Amino acid sequence: MYTLLRRHVWPIVTLILISNSLCLGQRISGAATLKIDDGWNERIYAINQLEFFEDSTNRLTFKEISKERFQQFIKIRSDFSKNNFNTDYTYWVKLSIDNTPESKKKWLLEFYDQSIDHITAFIPDGTGGYTVKEMGDKNPFSQRLFNHKNFQLLLDNNEDGITNFYFKINSSQKADIRIALRSLNRFVHYALSEYFLYGLFYGMILIIAFYNFLIFLAVKEMKYVYYILYLLSVAFYAMSLDGIGFQYFWPNSPGWNAVVNGIFSFSIVLWAVLFTVRFLNTKRKAIAFHYSLWLSLSVKIGLFCLGLFVDNKYFELTYFDSIPFLLILSTSVFLLIKKYQAARFFVMAYGVLFIGISIKVLANYAIIPHNTLVYYSLHFAFLVEMVLLSFALGDRIRLMKEIRDKALKRSLLQYKENISLKEKVNKELESKVSARTAELQAKNKLLETYNSQLQEKDEEIKRINALLDKDNWKLKSSIRASFRARLTQKSLTLSEFREIFPDSSACYRYLEELKWGEGFRCRHCDNSKYGKTPKVFSRRCTKCGYINSVTSGTVFHGIKFPLDKAFYIIYASYITQEKLTLDQLATTLDLRRNTIWAFRKKVQTRIANSEESDPGWEEIVQLEMVDY
Repeated sequence: MYTLLRRHVWPIVTLILISNSLCLGQRISGAATLKIDDGWNERIYAINQLEFFEDSTNRLTFKEISKERFQQFIKIRSDFSKNNFNTDYTYWVKLSIDNTPESKKKWLLEFYDQSIDHITAFIPDGTGGYTVKEMGDKNPFSQRLFNHKNFQLLLDNNEDGITNFYFKINSSQKADIRIALRSLNRFVHYALSEYFLYGLFYGMILIIAFYNFLIFLAVKEMKYVYYILYLLSVAFYAMSLDGIGFQYFWPNSPGWNAVVNGIFSFSIVLWAVLFTVRFLNTKRKAIAFHYSLWLSLSVKIGLFCLGLFVDNKYFELTYFDSIPFLLILSTSVFLLIKKYQAARFFVMAYGVLFIGISIKVLANYAIIPHNTLVYYSLHFAFLVEMVLLSFALGDRIRLMKEIRDKALKRSLLQYKENISLKEKVNKELESKVSARTAELQAKNKLLETYNSQLQEKDEEIKRINALLDKDNWKLKSSIRASFRARLTQKSLTLSEFREIFPDSSACYRYLEELKWGEGFRCRHCDNSKYGKTPKVFSRRCTKCGYINSVTSGTVFHGIKFPLDKAFYIIYASYITQEKLTLDQLATTLDLRRNTIWAFRKKVQTRIANSEESDPGWEEIVQLEMVDY
C-alpha cells in the first residue's frame, strides 16, 4: 500500500508544486517582460521604461523587496527621468526576462552610466536563490566582468521560464539608469566601434596639442600654452565622463571618480578664460567683458573650492559652466561686430561648443530625449571647437603676417623717401662744404700770416723773459737775504713772525725753495727729472715713479698740526733770545702741551745728531735733508 502510494501520489504532488511554482513565477514577473529573441540584437530601457521602487528610508533589504506582497509597489513611472533622481535615496530596479534556451546567441545586461557609485545586482541562480554581484565606480576597475568602461552581466539563458533581476542602486550624483539587453556579438561590435571613435577623438586632441606646442616653440607666446592646457583639460574631462580615465589612469583609485569631473571642468573653464583674455586682448578691446570673464572665473573657483573641501555635490552644478562659455562667445561676437577679424573663427568655435554644452545640460535634466547623438554631442562640439580654434590661431598669425607685410611696405616706401632725401641733403652739404673749404683756405692763409707775426713776438718775449729771469734771481737772492736778516732778529712776536710766514703755504714754498731751488734730485734713483702729482708741493720721479714730498727728510715730516706753527716753535725755542716755555707756546699757538713737547724733542734729537754745534734757522729747517 505504501509502495503504491509513493508510486502514484508523489508524482502528482510534485507536478502540482511545479505548476504552482511556474504560476507563481509568471505572477511575480514584471509588468513588462522582455522575451529573448534571436531576431534582434539589443534592447535599451531607460528608467521610465523600467519597474523600480524609490526607497527614501534606505533600510529595505532584498528579502523584503523580493516578497510577493511587495511587488505591487515596484512599478513603471513613465514621468520619471534622471532629473528626478534623488542622491539621498536608494533605488530598487526590477527587470524580468523571458528566457529562450534554444537561442544561438549569448546575451548580457549592460548599464550605460559608468558614473553610478554602487550597483548591487541580485542574479537568479536557477535554483530559486540569488547570486549577489557588486558593481559601480566605487569599486576597483579590475572587479568588472569585461575590461570595458560600462557595467555588464552575462545572462544564463539555459532554462526556460521568466527570471527576475533586481538591482539596488545608490549614487552621490544624479544617475542615468539605462539598461541594455544585447547579444555578446553586438556588444563586441559596439565596444570596438566606440573605442575606435574614442581613439580618433583623443588622438586628434593630442595631434592638435602637439601642433600648437610646435608653434609655441617658434613664436614663444603664452596663449599657445593656455590653449594646450585647455586641450589637455578637455581630454581628461571627456575621459572622466566616458570612464576611459578610470579604466586607464586611476583604475585602482575609485575614490578619484567623485572629484575628477569637478577638477577637470574647472580646469577647462580656467584655461578657456585665460586663453580668451590673451587671444582677444579683452583688457584693451573689451574692458567690460574682460572683467565679466574674470568675475565668472572667480565664481567658478569658489564653487570648485566648495566642491573640493566642503561637499562634492557642488561639482554637479554643471549648468554654471555654460556662463563662462556664454561670456566668451558674447565677447567674440562683440569684437567681431567691431571689425576685429581675428574673432571670426573664435565665434564659430565657441558657438559650436555652446550648442554642445546646452544639448548636454538639457539632456542631463531630461528636457530633451536621450539618444546616442545627444550623448556624444559634447564630444563632437569639443572636437569641432578645437579644430576651429586651431584655425583661429592660424588666422591670427595670417592677419599678423598681413599687418607685418603692410608695415614692411610702408617701411620700404619710407626708406626710399629717406634715401632720396639723403641724396638731396648730401648734395646741399657738398656745395656748402666746398664753399666752406674755400673760406677756410682763405682764413688759413690769414692764420699763417698771424702765426709768423706771433713767432716774431715770441722771440721778443723770450728775450724779455731772459731779462726777467735775471731780475728774478736777483730778487730771490735779496728776499732770501731779507728772510735771513729778519729771522736773525732775536725777539719777533708771533704776529711779526707771521708777516714772514703768513700761512702753511708760505712755509711749503719756503721749504720747496730750500730743497729744490738748485734742481730736483730723486732720493731713490738720483734722477733729476720729475713730473706733477695730485698733491701740491710734491714731485714724481719720471724714472722710478717715487713721489717726493717737500717735507720728507725734514723735521716737519709727519707732523699733525699746521706747518707755520711748527716754524714758530723752532724759532721761539732755538732762535730768539727769550725762549718761550711749553705753556707759553701752548697758549700762543693753541696747541696741546704734549704735542709741542714731542716736536721740540724731535728737533732737539736732530740737532744733537747733527755736526753743527750752534745751528741757525736754515740749518735747523734743513736737518736731515742731506740725504736728498
